Amino acid sequence: MPVTLHVWRVPRHRIGAAWLRIAFAKPQPGIRFAKFLGTSNGFTPKNADLTRYAAITVSDTPVGYPTWDRLAVQRATVILEPLSSRGTWSGKAPFTPQRGESDGIVLAITRARLRPTRAIAFYRAIAPVAREVVKAPGLLATFGIGEAPVGWQGTISLWRDAADLTRFAYRQPEHRAVIARTPTDRWYAEELFARFAVRDLTGDRPVLGWLEEGQT
Repeated sequence: MPVTLHVWRVPRHRIGAAWLRIAFAKPQPGIRFAKFLGTSNGFTPKNADLTRYAAITVSDTPVGYPTWDRLAVQRATVILEPLSSRGTWSGKAPFTPQRGESDGIVLAITRARLRPTRAIAFYRAIAPVAREVVKAPGLLATFGIGEAPVGWQGTISLWRDAADLTRFAYRQPEHRAVIARTPTDRWYAEELFARFAVRDLTGDRPVLGWLEEGQT
């Protein structure tokens, strides 16, 4: 079942209109799962980007959002095939992994609902990871996502291939340290980690946080 990531950049004078669209978003026919999200240029609420918004949908066929497209000055659409998924999002397991593989670009979603008493400790722990991820070999793009300013956090990242993503996830020292602390520090009330093969990518890559090196 197709998974689609939409990302839009809106002009500042239309930020209010974007908020209204998120607040009153209604499910379309054929959509099994949908989340409209704010974004950030980092991993903490202070890095929020009020001009960029995203939607993740699981549907019978890929869906579009023409009203958002008309609102935006930049937009990108990424069609995804789930390769692996662990955990839940709002009590659901939205992504059904396929048996396919990827020899090209892959996308990772991490998403967590933080325990209120653990949020500050979590943001402190991931600060070193945030500094290192942008240096990671093979990283093409990354940005933060959130369903609320605080406590409902996540990231989206695109990688040159699965090997580069795996190398960062399990061999980068700061990231490994955060993974090791997760069971004992109990930061998350709910968590989800998913990987996808990128089957199509259209639109304006800069709105995805595309790195200059990745564009060459």
